[in-house]
Amino acid sequence: MFRFAFPYMFILLILPIGITILYWLKKNDNFETLRIGTLDIIEQITPKLNVKTQLPILLKFIIIVLIIFALARPQIGNVTKNIKKKGIDIILALDISGSMQIEDFKPNRLEASKKVAVEFIEGRKTDRIGLVVFAGESFLQCPLTVDYDVLINIVSDMKIIPKELDGTAIGLAISNSINRLRDSEAKSKVVILLSDGDNNAGDIDPITGAKFAKEFDIKIYTIAMGGGDGKLNNNFWSFQRVPPVNEELLTKIANFTGGKFFIANSNEKLKNIWEEISKMEKTEVNVDKYTDWAEKYLWFLLPAILLFIIELILSKIIWRVYP
Repeated sequence: MFRFAFPYMFILLILPIGITILYWLKKNDNFETLRIGTLDIIEQITPKLNVKTQLPILLKFIIIVLIIFALARPQIGNVTKNIKKKGIDIILALDISGSMQIEDFKPNRLEASKKVAVEFIEGRKTDRIGLVVFAGESFLQCPLTVDYDVLINIVSDMKIIPKELDGTAIGLAISNSINRLRDSEAKSKVVILLSDGDNNAGDIDPITGAKFAKEFDIKIYTIAMGGGDGKLNNNFWSFQRVPPVNEELLTKIANFTGGKFFIANSNEKLKNIWEEISKMEKTEVNVDKYTDWAEKYLWFLLPAILLFIIELILSKIIWRVYP
């Protein structure tokens, strides 16, 4: 980036230009127009180009112009950008209860939820993300981290909980997530809770957990997966009972914490929900732009000094010794 800090100095160019014009006008006024019948006399009355007279004038003109350019303060700027990113701390609370193996999603609910969770993680840049899984109990699988490769591997390896630990402890999942976020200093703290059932395990009421989340300024987005009403689902080879999902409960949790409730009944709908949440929870990026200007007046001043020395040597030394 190049600029002149004092561009108004260029108005001084009027001086050398004006002096030059006046010089030539005055020089031409010293000669009268003659009518002659032959060209032989022209050589005698026309002034020959005198280098000793013209060159100093030209040099002085260039010197003055260069000095004016130097006074205008030419500068080259180096732009520095200081990017400040305020990240978001996010806990993914994912249901791994037995009902997540139902195949109304392709290939089943668990694999579909894992796929969109991985895509969500891949779309983040500076946010810390952790993973909590739940069924009849709730377990921390990964603390808040920016090592997305490790987190993606953990999500990809999630499996259905053993039958003896089956159930849906939504309240415990919320409580576990709060414990990982309450001391966070991030500008935004978010829980994305996905479940396909109703709270039927654990000793913590989900609404009580939501109240604690609100106290710690934690926002909860809830996703009801499947929206089953308890009817039989025929997947050609077998019959699977689809457990009802408590949409009312998940709606209350989201609304109470300032989040949003979603319901997904297909792979495409589930993908769109996670994309929408990702868009709503964007990382704030502040860019402070600084320009460091380097003075380059010597580009013009040094040639001016050099030409001045040359003109001085020519007029005061060489042409005096060799007229």
